Formats: sequence, structure tokens, C-alpha cells
Amino acid sequence: MKTICLYFEIHQITHLKRYRFFDIGTDHYYYDDYANERSITYIAEHSYMPALTAMQEMIQQNPGYFKVAFSLSGVGMEQLELHAPQVLTKLQELNETGQVEFLTEPYSHGLAGLINEESFKRDIEKMSKKIEEYFGKRPTVMRNSSLIYTNDIGEQVASLGYKGMLTEGAKHVLGWKSPHYVYNCNLAPNLKLLLRDVNASDDISLRFNNSSWERYPLFADTYIAEIAKCPESEQVVNIFMELTALGIAQPLSSNILEFLKALPTCAKQAGLEFATPSEVCDKFESVGALDVPDSLSWVDEERDTSTWLGNQMQREAFNKLYSVADRLHIANDPALLQDWDYLQASNNFRFMTTKPSNCNIDRGIYDGPFDAFTNYMNILGDFISRVRALYGGIDNDELEQMLTTITNQGKEIEMKDKEIQRLQAKLSKLDPDNNSREPEKKAPAKKAPAKKAPAKKVAAPKAPAKEAPKAEEVKAEKPQEAEKPAPKKAPKKSANPKAK
Repeated sequence: MKTICLYFEIHQITHLKRYRFFDIGTDHYYYDDYANERSITYIAEHSYMPALTAMQEMIQQNPGYFKVAFSLSGVGMEQLELHAPQVLTKLQELNETGQVEFLTEPYSHGLAGLINEESFKRDIEKMSKKIEEYFGKRPTVMRNSSLIYTNDIGEQVASLGYKGMLTEGAKHVLGWKSPHYVYNCNLAPNLKLLLRDVNASDDISLRFNNSSWERYPLFADTYIAEIAKCPESEQVVNIFMELTALGIAQPLSSNILEFLKALPTCAKQAGLEFATPSEVCDKFESVGALDVPDSLSWVDEERDTSTWLGNQMQREAFNKLYSVADRLHIANDPALLQDWDYLQASNNFRFMTTKPSNCNIDRGIYDGPFDAFTNYMNILGDFISRVRALYGGIDNDELEQMLTTITNQGKEIEMKDKEIQRLQAKLSKLDPDNNSREPEKKAPAKKAPAKKAPAKKVAAPKAPAKEAPKAEEVKAEKPQEAEKPAPKKAPKKSANPKAK
């Protein structure tokens, strides 16, 4: 039976404020709080909440049949925690149905996978922990920012234990092949690749409300009929898009949600089924390796990374940002680490693009790409001076030695832990009487209460500083395993929200 895999991305831009050259060294807060609150509140009201409510109804009407997947960026979740916690509450309600899967993506929604492997892995791990904290389950499938993928990125993701990854079904990569099969990374055969069906996805996210489109108006039955006509041997049709496609790119007045609600009924009549990405990975075997030596994404006609790194301004800003990445790995300043997350976001570099695009780019406060570059570089200049002030007496060679030492100490601890386990097993064989004694029972530890996201505030607050990850320390004893925290609960939004 042919399968539909439906996935939505949730990410919110953190808007930077106008930052002058003379602010460098005196002003260390870089964000436009009013623009951030106004933007996320509008999107939550006109897209996220109506779309998620519609999908909740679809799940209730199709128990065990309709399934959907989401991914959230960490910086986007922070904006939701501050200004629209009701969205997180709704996602938790969807999670409780058992018909929703949450994927991992880089916490910063950045491009670290293209330049710094350690930053990329830390970003993924940080996001994975946050997803587990909120939804009670650690993700097993990953998607990179804007579905960016290369062979090397796939190998890095596989090394972190993920079984699947989402990317773009671009023609220049597939050639004669179909995106309707499961493939695998050519450097890591255990990592399965799910490829986006470009036409099926863009029919909804880009063309649905276009009255000049030859297939306008698009109805659910004709849409499903096109999928059902695919060859019987094809496995899965992956429909991936941003959640803002429902309500923002395609306004609610276009009846986009009515179209969405009709999909399960039409799919059931056509003999199709829905599955989450992890279910697709478990159900289907890979038909072969996919070779992607150059970067691939779901943006623009080229389906590459030129929209972020296509001109000299973008590359200069990108390289300068990651020139201090290694120093941030040993930093212990929460405010600095939060700024690091926000400044890595890919949107900052896309605002600098000089490419013509079919999709209009909202540059916010910027008049053009050079204005975006100048403002970002002013902020980056202040940020880098703060980073270097922490470790002013350490040159790059000394820093590299420190990082190597920390890494080696971690490996040494891991080896000693394995040796302890081996010796304990050997001791139990030599002294079976000691092994047969029942250990003294301890009172069960109380579970930690579920955490709650901060309630919506009256005034536009500054984003709270996140706790920085601490550098790994050598311990003399084997650390006890920490109790798994209960899923975080987002508070309900007040019934009388602030008027705009």
C-alpha cells in the first residue's frame, strides 16, 4: 500500500534591531522585542493555532489512520515560550494522541553543518534534549535547516545514532530516479533518506491560491488521485513544507484548511495510508545509496545553499561568525551562548542575498542586502569582542590544545567506565554467592514535577538567557544516571490576550 508522509516545519525568525557602529562595545542586546512579539503573535493566530486545531480534529476523526510529523527550531520554541505558549500546549495535546512524531533539527536553525562539525553536533544534541523535555521522547529522525544535506552531513548525523533524515528530492541529484523510494547515505548505509516530493509539496505550499495556475482550484480528491496514479512499486510520497504555508503563504480565506481536512477521507478511499518518518524508515528498505557531494536544500530553483552563501558579503559574515566557534564550545556565559544561537540562524544570511527569487523575501527592517550585511556585521563585531574578552590571553593553538584535552578526558572516562563494568562482571563470576545476594532496597525516588513554560508577559520582554552547557570535567567515580525528567508542560494562554 502506497504511503503518504506528511511533515511540517515550525521556525520563527528572531528579528535583530537596528544596531549602529557606535553601539559596538556599549550595547550588548541585539534584538527587536516588539517586532518579535508582533510577528509570532500574528503567525500563531493566523496559522499555527488554526492549522494545529484542524490536524487535531483530523486525528480524532481518523484514529490510528491519519499521522503527521513536526520539527521545531530551538530559537523558534523560545519565541513561542515567551509570546505564544498556547502553540506548545496544542503540540503537547497532539503528541498525546500517539499519531504525531517530532523530529530533531539544529537548535539555532543554522548552517553549522557546512563549516563546523562540533558546533553542528552540539546544536542537534541540544535540540534533541529540548524535544524530549517537552514531548517525552527522544527523536530518531533528523532534518537539517531548510533540508540542507550532503554526504558528509549524513555521515555526521548517522554518527549521532539517527536512523533517518529528511532532504530534498531535487532533479539534479536524483536524475532518472524517483523521490518515492527510501534511499540511504552513501557514507553511512544505516542512515535512511526520505526525499521531498517537490511537486506534491509545492502544489500546496506555493501554488494552492494562485488563480493563474493551470490546476487552480485544487481539490483534495484530484490531489490524492495524482498520488494514487504513481506506479504501484513506489513506496512513499513525502509531502514536506513549513507550517506557515497553512494560513500565511496560503491564507485561510483560500479554504486551505478545508482542503487539508478532506485529505484523509480521500486517501482512505484511494487505498493509501499515512505514516510518520520513523515508521517509513522501519517499514521500507533502502533501494540504494544516494550520492550528494555538493550541498542540497529545498530553497530556490537551484536547490543549493547559494541563497545563504552565494555572495562575498554572506561568506564573509559566515566565516567571521564561525571563527570563534571553538571558543564558544568552552564558554560558560548563558547570555553569550544564547546570542550565539540567535546569530547562527540562517535567516540572518538570507537577508543578505542578491539573488533574484520566485519567493519574495521579507527583509524586515533592512532596505536591501548591503543594509542587512552592515547591521549584522556591527552586531557580530560586538559579539566577537565579548567572546575574546573571556579568553583574551589564549591564542588559537592553546585553545585547540584545551579542546583536545577535554575530548581526550571524556574518552578516557568512557574507557574506564567500560573497564569497571568488565571487572564487575568478572567479579560476579568469581564470587557467585556475593552476586546472588539481593541488594538493599531503596525507597523509590520521587519524580520531578513537570516544568512549565513561562507565561505570556504583559510587556515585550527580553529573551531569557539559557543555561550554558558546562565543559566536561574528569570525575573520580562513575556518575549515577540522572532520572529522566517528566515532559515539560506549556501553560495555557490567558483568555484575555494583550490587544495589539
